[in-house]
Amino acid sequence: MKNFLAVYTGAQESMARWNALPEHERQKRQAEGLAAWETWAERNKNAIVQAGSPLGRTKLVSNSGIADTRNNLAAYTVVQAESHDAAAKLFEGHPHFTLFPGDGVEIMECLPTPSA
Repeated sequence: MKNFLAVYTGAQESMARWNALPEHERQKRQAEGLAAWETWAERNKNAIVQAGSPLGRTKLVSNSGIADTRNNLAAYTVVQAESHDAAAKLFEGHPHFTLFPGDGVEIMECLPTPSA
């Protein structure tokens, strides 16, 4: 089995559309989304290595120093699967983008650290 990092993405435009919904509609979708996410997590509990969490604001550290920056990363989860395709299939129809304003989930293998 291999580990895969799943990064939930969401653009500012998607969040703006979410925030433009009437309050009662947002609350309804949020309740449905949380319930669906819990169902997804229960269904895939044997594959989830680390549940992860939402991600906060971003700082970029480079040769130029430290600066505030923006990206589309919203949250992460680490899962275990036999293959990259099998890991990706875990996220088909995920509530992050079917009920919440997320855009998608990017899945990448966690490769071993090269040794010297």
